[in-house]
Amino acid sequence: MRKNIISARKFIKPSFSFLVEKKRDGGEFSDAEIRYIVDSILDDDLPEFQQSALAMAIFFQGMSAQETAIFAEEMMLSGEVIDLTAISRPKIDKYSTGGVGDKTTLVLGPLAAACGVVMPTMNGVDEEHMISNLDKLSSIPNFNPILDLKGFKAQLKKVGCTFIKQDPEISPVDAKFYKLRQLTGTIPSLPLITGSVLSRKLAEGAEGLVIDVKWGNGSFIKDVEQAKQLARSITRVGRSMKRRCVALVTDMNQPLGDTVGTGLEIKEAIQLLKGEGPEDLQELVLKLGMEIVRLAGVAGSTLSAKQTVQRHLKDGSALQKFKDMIEAQGGDISVIDDPDKFPTAKHVRKLPAPKRGYVHTINAGLIAEGVQKLAMKKNGKYDPAVGVSEIKKVGTQVKQGEPLMMIHYNDEAKMEEALEYLKTAYRLAPKRPNPPLLIVERVA
Repeated sequence: MRKNIISARKFIKPSFSFLVEKKRDGGEFSDAEIRYIVDSILDDDLPEFQQSALAMAIFFQGMSAQETAIFAEEMMLSGEVIDLTAISRPKIDKYSTGGVGDKTTLVLGPLAAACGVVMPTMNGVDEEHMISNLDKLSSIPNFNPILDLKGFKAQLKKVGCTFIKQDPEISPVDAKFYKLRQLTGTIPSLPLITGSVLSRKLAEGAEGLVIDVKWGNGSFIKDVEQAKQLARSITRVGRSMKRRCVALVTDMNQPLGDTVGTGLEIKEAIQLLKGEGPEDLQELVLKLGMEIVRLAGVAGSTLSAKQTVQRHLKDGSALQKFKDMIEAQGGDISVIDDPDKFPTAKHVRKLPAPKRGYVHTINAGLIAEGVQKLAMKKNGKYDPAVGVSEIKKVGTQVKQGEPLMMIHYNDEAKMEEALEYLKTAYRLAPKRPNPPLLIVERVA
């Protein structure tokens, strides 16, 4: 059907070289030209070298909000667009640029479902920082991260949330173009990120979107101003596509929570679903949860949104939705009821502070790399017992020899390799630093 619609338009096809040169020189693509580009990528008619040149031209020259909206819509229409209108509850998804120790999406899916909001989550490759949510969920025995689209819709209707791998039928042009962006160094392009996010999330059936844009050494966005620009870009283009959007710009210059590692993070997510856990994650879950229920229309005022989120965390309904989701996807819920059933590492060793002082800075990216070295198996999967816990945060005073973190490991050789990253992640100073602001800006 799409091909018949496109071919019916009166449109003289330009050469690919012309399109590259047009964008290189700062020109703006017409709607028809963008449709032609998307169709050509879908049909493998646009050679890879010209796709690369096009991505680079967009990286340097950018795209207008109108171009980006059409690009997102056409990529969305390049595959399946899921119709969730049979589900009467509001459908709000959450997108994060990914961060070290971030368990918020794992908590917000079942929390939203408990609040009466459907969250149609498919995990994209751009929503992780080395260790993805699906990596974490794989620490639950028998958990199945793959559902077909029929099963996806059925689970959303029954449970209200899913955590599955991105279906290949969702925005296939984006999947192709994303791989090329990885090869050409054009991942940070704001319009390309915006088009990618919206094409996938809207194809999944979302009526609105809450965005968590992270900045810092534990994110691929290192500059706070660029993070703010991305938040504004996604919300602005989303609104132009008649979708409700709100974004929070959040700090990722230290790990979120007290743990990094697959099984350890799931155990921390269970704590959060009980209304407990580390203060920074509790704050972020509360603020993002409030945005979700307000965007969905479940709560009107800020106070009502806060009370709604807190109630469903404290009364056990959010945790029950998490168990319902795990069970629906084949997982063993006994580990949710009793987290002590998760596998434990053979060895636990402290990372001692080299001197007395305050934790001045933490390189979260180095901690993620250290955990990845520690936990990665030969088969490419993560050891669920391995990771770090009890992470000392910025501003904490420590004595010489006091643990900066506890390291859980099974392999001595991997431990020595990981230590090179973990030891260099911390910088201590004699004076207490100002604590970083977790939520930098709200864009709505």
